[in-house]
Amino acid sequence: MESFGLYNYWIVIFLMMSGFYVVIARGNLVKKLVGLNIFQASVFIFYISMGKVAGGTAPIIAEGIDTYSNPLPHVLILTAIVVGVATTALGLSLVVRINEEYGTVEEEELAGKDPAE
Repeated sequence: MESFGLYNYWIVIFLMMSGFYVVIARGNLVKKLVGLNIFQASVFIFYISMGKVAGGTAPIIAEGIDTYSNPLPHVLILTAIVVGVATTALGLSLVVRINEEYGTVEEEELAGKDPAE
């Protein structure tokens, strides 16, 4: 019964494996980007879960408070979210450009095509 107390880690594992499966199993480039974003979200959840201190408060010195949470993991995740949005936008723009050039976003169809055709 102890393992159900860490449900957020089970969610992280499920999301991570789901995202990994989508990246490996799907041939559509847009679906691969969605899988990478799911995987990335699982890493964010994991990192925030690790940074949480039970009973901790914001690091503001006050009387009667002796347990503080470190805000650094949350700040790093905010930065990572911004970088993730930017890389997703770049990936989607590359997919659009590939679709314009080759007429498809399926990996199997792209393998045998020459851009000069």
